Amino acid sequence: MESLLLSHSAFIPSQNKEVGYLGRKLQSSFYGNMVSNNFALRSNINSANRSVMISSVFGIGRKVKKVKKETVIPEPDYRIPIVLLGWSGGLIYADNLAAAVPIGLLGLLLLVQTTRVRFVFDDEALEVKVGEQLEESGENVFVGGKNRWKYSSFVNWELWWPNFPILVYFKETQTRPEGQVHFFPVIFNGKQLYDVMVERCGPSKTSAPKES
Repeated sequence: MESLLLSHSAFIPSQNKEVGYLGRKLQSSFYGNMVSNNFALRSNINSANRSVMISSVFGIGRKVKKVKKETVIPEPDYRIPIVLLGWSGGLIYADNLAAAVPIGLLGLLLLVQTTRVRFVFDDEALEVKVGEQLEESGENVFVGGKNRWKYSSFVNWELWWPNFPILVYFKETQTRPEGQVHFFPVIFNGKQLYDVMVERCGPSKTSAPKES
């Protein structure tokens, strides 16, 4: 009996040891997984934070806002109508009414147009407007369509002549796919007109005036 009890008592502690060992193993395994999972989670969070910081520093993924160009309106220039009216007066003095009348009428027309017509260069297009309130000029009386042409449609343009500009010419594909030519008298500041045309439409392909 005693030997049976001793053998039973000897068996119980060994069983407790095994249970304790298994418990410690399970506990260490459980906490080890928790620690490793927490470490991996913290590592992922830190990596994500570093990625966000790097992206914010270098602007990765950030949309770049396009800077809108300011509207430019060249100032009126009365030199051409004044020259034409002076020429007409000289022809009248020389008793050459046949030439004086049409030249004088052209000078008067350009004088009125200089006071009311404006070239408006906005962010994306050149538009012809009229009046102090810059009202729309309606359809083009010669080729039809609105008097507004996007810079992207310009094929070529020229300004004659640099020291005393008389005409501005440009060709665009907005009115007609094959290209539409336009001529306008330079009743605006020639230098301002040239500078804004170069900036918005690019340099002339053929005979752009040299800077004087």
